[in-house]
Amino acid sequence: MNHLQNDTIDATGKVKQAIMVWDMPVRVFHWLLVICFAGAWLSSESERWAMIHYAFGYTACLLVLIRLIWGLIGTRYARFSQFLKSPKAVLEHFMAMLRGHPHHDVGHNPAGGLVMFALMLLILLIGLTGYLSVKEFLGNFASEAHEVVANLVLGLVIVHIIAAIGMSLIERQNLVRSMVTGKKKGFPEQGIPYPQYLIGSLIFLSMLYFFYLTLTGAIPSLTQ
Repeated sequence: MNHLQNDTIDATGKVKQAIMVWDMPVRVFHWLLVICFAGAWLSSESERWAMIHYAFGYTACLLVLIRLIWGLIGTRYARFSQFLKSPKAVLEHFMAMLRGHPHHDVGHNPAGGLVMFALMLLILLIGLTGYLSVKEFLGNFASEAHEVVANLVLGLVIVHIIAAIGMSLIERQNLVRSMVTGKKKGFPEQGIPYPQYLIGSLIFLSMLYFFYLTLTGAIPSLTQ
């Protein structure tokens, strides 16, 4: 009964069902980055929480670096080649949306992929300007640039959240939950065969250890 309730039928009569789309490394990256960005933002105004701020910020940067690698060697929908499209493709995607034709691939749509990649690059820029600020390079410029880029990222995060809610309504599936379970509606042949739980777990534990090292000052080159 549950299986039947979870299945849907598209316009061609083919049956869609819950399939694995987002592997564990992608999900670990996504939710740890959410936590790190929120933690870094909330701890940014207090000198007493400086080490916590550094730990969240540098961990976010390391997460992005790992995600960039996984975007080249990861599973099907984790790869940049699957969702990074040309400006023309992004424009065509928007035009199709306006005509009432939503994106049908189970992975990132062209616009969402572009925003996600921009967020990753901007987070690395936040980390770089933060590091320059800690080292007191470039005077106040590094600190001011750090704050400006952080505000820009916050704006993109808000856009990302609104888009996720909107696409959930359009596609009639909970995209936030999909990033938790890794599953979306699709055809069996579209799913990835291996969720990569081991790699995801190793990334998670490594990030916790790196956060701890930064928090305790065990990597003084980053915080002094």
